[in-house]
Amino acid sequence: MGWKETRVQDERLRFVQEVLTREDAMAAVCRRFGVSRKTGYKWLDRYAQQGVAGLADQSKAPKRQAQAFPAEIEREILALRARCPTWGADKLKARLERTNPDINWPAHSTIGALLKRHGLTHPGKRRRHATPSSKLTSAKAPNQVWAIDFKGWFDTGDGKRCDPLTISDTASRYLLRCQRVARSDTAHVRPLMEATFREYGLPTRILSDNGPPFASTGLAGLSRLSVWWIRLGIQLQRIDPGHPEQNGRHERMHRTLKAETAMPPERNLRAQQRAFDRFRQIYNQERPHESLAMATPASVYQPSWRPYPERLPELEYPDRMLPRRVQSKGDIGLLGRQLFLSETLAGETVGLEEHEH
Repeated sequence: MGWKETRVQDERLRFVQEVLTREDAMAAVCRRFGVSRKTGYKWLDRYAQQGVAGLADQSKAPKRQAQAFPAEIEREILALRARCPTWGADKLKARLERTNPDINWPAHSTIGALLKRHGLTHPGKRRRHATPSSKLTSAKAPNQVWAIDFKGWFDTGDGKRCDPLTISDTASRYLLRCQRVARSDTAHVRPLMEATFREYGLPTRILSDNGPPFASTGLAGLSRLSVWWIRLGIQLQRIDPGHPEQNGRHERMHRTLKAETAMPPERNLRAQQRAFDRFRQIYNQERPHESLAMATPASVYQPSWRPYPERLPELEYPDRMLPRRVQSKGDIGLLGRQLFLSETLAGETVGLEEHEH
């Protein structure tokens, strides 16, 4: 029946007194009070150690929190989180273990509980992941596929428009370029691409959307910029219209870029570029990446073995093809007539091949 519904502490004291008088065996006293021998010995032991106070109900909470750890460890974790506010427990733990391997850092679940206790976690939205287009090549090694895009413009604190151009290596996630451009056209994008090619070499393919300056609505979707890429021996890959998720790795980087540099934006364009530069350094050199087994992009990426040529190689066509130079208005001469191709090919040499109808 358990302890009688009187004052519990008094009932336990009566139990102890009866046991101590040794007028009856322990088992008999326990039966009389309706408790097990294990419980009886527990109260006898508490009385011996703490007196009457030991017979009162005590909290069942552990004397020491299982997730407690030294204050200096907690400060290190929170300091890194303050510096990298979008990082979760896994990234924080990986970075701390890499920079201070001699310290026994808490488990990621414990770090997650610490962030939650300080109000530093936010439930994320579940995102639907679309199946990539089968025509796109998946990169297995650095420089097989580079992704290029504009993050999307926004106003800085002084009301000036900011258009960031980003280029990343899709295999290593290395962010090759994050640069504000005055205008999103070939004249402003090509110099940045040339600087990137000189620094890192040439990729095998470039993945882009179907908008200018990467593509056009003209012949084969070519633009002046993409024609230049082809002349450099780079293959073109384009996502399907209206499907940015096919460039998902790059888009995911854009979400992180926005969260860490543009919410809120900096006070002016110069300060905003400094924020982009800081982000790129941390993203490449410090931020662990789940798909890289918590390695950093910089530890995986290596420059391309294909150097950027200072002069474009001459185009060569098989003997069966008839070469024709595209004129300034985008047309060629053929059999005494002018045949329009595309203004984007102006100045280039194309090869014509005869086919039977």
